[in-house]
Amino acid sequence: MKPSLQFRLSQHMALTPQLQQSIRLLQLSTLELHQEIEQMLEQNPFLEPEEDFAPLDVAAAAEFERQRNDRQSSEDSPASEGEGSASGDGESTALDSADLGTTERDDWENGTERDDFDGISETPSRQSNDGDDDFDPMSRNTAAISLQDHLRQQLMGTRLSDEDMAAVEVLIESLNEDGYLADPLEEIAASLLPGGPDEADEDTRDEVLSRLKCALGWLQSLEPVGVGAANLSDCLVLQLRTQPASRVRDVAIDICRHHLELLARRDTRKLMSATSASEGEVKQAQGLIVQLEPKPGRAFTRAEANIIVPDVIVQKSGRGWKVVLNPDVMPKLRINDLYAQALRASRSPRGTAASEGHTAMSSRLQEARWFVKNIQQRFDTILRVSQAIVDRQKNFFTHGEIAMKPLVLREIADELGLHESTISRVTTAKYMNTPFGTFELKYFFGSSLNTEAGGNASSTAVRALIKQLVSAEDAKKPLSDSQLASMLEEQGIQVARRTVAKYREALKIAPANLRKAL
Repeated sequence: MKPSLQFRLSQHMALTPQLQQSIRLLQLSTLELHQEIEQMLEQNPFLEPEEDFAPLDVAAAAEFERQRNDRQSSEDSPASEGEGSASGDGESTALDSADLGTTERDDWENGTERDDFDGISETPSRQSNDGDDDFDPMSRNTAAISLQDHLRQQLMGTRLSDEDMAAVEVLIESLNEDGYLADPLEEIAASLLPGGPDEADEDTRDEVLSRLKCALGWLQSLEPVGVGAANLSDCLVLQLRTQPASRVRDVAIDICRHHLELLARRDTRKLMSATSASEGEVKQAQGLIVQLEPKPGRAFTRAEANIIVPDVIVQKSGRGWKVVLNPDVMPKLRINDLYAQALRASRSPRGTAASEGHTAMSSRLQEARWFVKNIQQRFDTILRVSQAIVDRQKNFFTHGEIAMKPLVLREIADELGLHESTISRVTTAKYMNTPFGTFELKYFFGSSLNTEAGGNASSTAVRALIKQLVSAEDAKKPLSDSQLASMLEEQGIQVARRTVAKYREALKIAPANLRKAL
């Protein structure tokens, strides 16, 4: 076999590091993006966050603060009220004409004035809340206490010994967010034994367990009622015991202790047989149970932990809708000019150690520029895709989800000249604030179902229609999946019973037999 040289011509696509970074940043969520930015700020000295206020803005804010103090002092002094008013008006006019006009485009970023998505202009107050009239009641939400702190406040009024107080404190720390004990008492007692459960003697184990049982009684006597329960049955029984004694209450306690499965299946006959109660007593007991709170700690759960910060905001614009980026999620980055100028001035001969260091730092500078550019490109792409979605789903923003149209990723990709995978990355873990709430961008995409008129109906609209039909049904005769399919067909939407069942389960709606009222 003789060696030979051969020429082969081929084409292939190679992803540059810049393109790879752009794709990776595009698919990150807001939280992941900010974590990526924090990491880049630590690693790259040429990258720095922008200041929230430009020098002119700081001067204007300081001048505004000085004028406000002058006005307050003049109001406190009646003798100089006329002079202070005239001086304040003159300075305010000069400030408006000199400074505020130059910072108008930065008003949103600087917090001096912002437009809500309904078009109402809001000016945040800088004054302190010294009086009751200026107090903002919404500020109480940020200072809401936790379930553990609420229970500790109640313990302050008791006369427990130090040992019992410590035992109750251990149980409080063992509660989950629903108010239940996360672990059995035996496991909690074993974790408190000195040297571990294997080395402790039986008397010590019994003493610790006995003290915890006594502490559990104190804990379960606190508000909210039902806290410290081991399971749902225990929680409901604790709440029922606070009700006035009656035959119906005893039946309800019996059901909660032993027959919750029958109650969930709405099996009235078996409940009557198991509790030896009449049909009327079972129904009254069921009505008593449904008024109980299955999660005592629900009221103390921090709602802000579940808040989703939208990436884009939909605003009314004339007869249509427009999309703007949420300034709260947009990072403000820039290149450090001082370091960049120092790098340009430090030229060294090639082949030296200084030259190699200069090359490495030049690479980091280019990396910082790419990062800033890719961040901007990420938000530009999100804005373009969001606006295209809003243009396709105009009826949703006027009439709600029942007016949603069928939409697939390919339609947006073809309209914007992007790849379908790019649209998929943009719409994943990115959220849009609308008049009807905050939704993930993927929410606006849905498959189509045929109609008798030859058109298509969105699966999202069909789910909304199913929700309406179920909410309007007779509780004594709930609609089955077959009946829902027939009612949809009467409205011209062709959908199979299995599809209705799938949509119903996606909406977390129970089957007809579980929705039937006792």
